Amino acid sequence: MTDPIADMLTRIRNALMVNKETVEIPSSNMKKAIADIMLAEGFVSDVKLVEDGYNGKLVITLKYAGKKQPVINGLTRVSKPGLRTYTSVDDMPKVMNGMGIAVLSTNKGIMTDKQAKAANVGGEVLCYIW
Repeated sequence: MTDPIADMLTRIRNALMVNKETVEIPSSNMKKAIADIMLAEGFVSDVKLVEDGYNGKLVITLKYAGKKQPVINGLTRVSKPGLRTYTSVDDMPKVMNGMGIAVLSTNKGIMTDKQAKAANVGGEVLCYIW
């Protein structure tokens, strides 16, 4: 697999399209950090790390509003392995005019665009979630 973050986002997107309750993703530190941000921002209900004797699996419980209307309307991978995308504090992207979040990888860890602006750091834009 060349892009594990894109695979994670695609698994979540596919599970949302068929109204699944949970989705299982092979675990890594980066994926766990992104899932924790999604949990903190209220896009998912729960994130659990299940040991399977290998690296473990992330079990993400998806969140729906009303009649199976997903809370997550869009997931987009921004920085790809073939074309990395970086941003500074001054050029921080706004997702859906502030309604969504941008997830960044900075030298202080994985964080949202608002947290990065508050910490006055830039970094690699991993994905947009709205």
